[in-house]
Amino acid sequence: MEKTTQPEAVSSVMKVFSILQALGEQKDIGVSELSQRLMMSKATTYRFLQTMKMLGYVSQEEEADKYGLTLKLFELGAKSLEYVDLIALADKEMRYISEQTNEALHLGALDEDAIIYIHKIDSGYNLSMQSRIGRRNPLYSTAIGKVLLAERDVEFVERTLADVTFVKHTEKTLQNTAQLLTELELVRQQHYAEDNEEQEPGLRCIAAPIYDRFGQVIAGLSISFPTIRFDQERLSYYVELLQTAGHNISRQLGYDVKNQ
Repeated sequence: MEKTTQPEAVSSVMKVFSILQALGEQKDIGVSELSQRLMMSKATTYRFLQTMKMLGYVSQEEEADKYGLTLKLFELGAKSLEYVDLIALADKEMRYISEQTNEALHLGALDEDAIIYIHKIDSGYNLSMQSRIGRRNPLYSTAIGKVLLAERDVEFVERTLADVTFVKHTEKTLQNTAQLLTELELVRQQHYAEDNEEQEPGLRCIAAPIYDRFGQVIAGLSISFPTIRFDQERLSYYVELLQTAGHNISRQLGYDVKNQ
């Protein structure tokens, strides 16, 4: 008979969540009481608590052996709910734009030093941008990436891209942060961004920002075209579609762009 053993990593995760649950049930609790309640050694309990304290999830009363939860878990939960709301709200707007254009729509958010696609609606054409939810792309060569950075200060942009290598995906790809900062100024003024074959040859994208209730750009909404189907004379129409959608989503998230 094969002996089943629980991997140490899984055991550790279960202990962490047991501690979090216990701290959630009682505001302040000492190491001894907590270790007895969870049937863990005092040394193990203390070690986990100190690690969780270092990460900001647990607080300790000064000069006391009492621990409690911080608001960091609440902040994480709130972020998760915000993205759930964002995707649901964006889907309606994206479907409307899809009906008007039949082109691919993407919703992207900032993920450390890149963008990540969190929702999409495929084009109705055979020739279209190939993508998947969860895919990451560079900030510097995508329209969504540019709107995510445009309203950030220079220090944030430089810090975010400090370890990023500007890969020359095409002949039109920006080569460095200085070039990007110049373009971000334009994006900030016109409230939309373009990727003119900077990420993929033969592909153009336009994106507009979406704001959270605090007026921070939380995501970008884009439409993508093969260059052979892109009509420059309709650029203002595409921009208006995206900006209207961005305004509608932002307003429902608690921020009225037009009143700012």
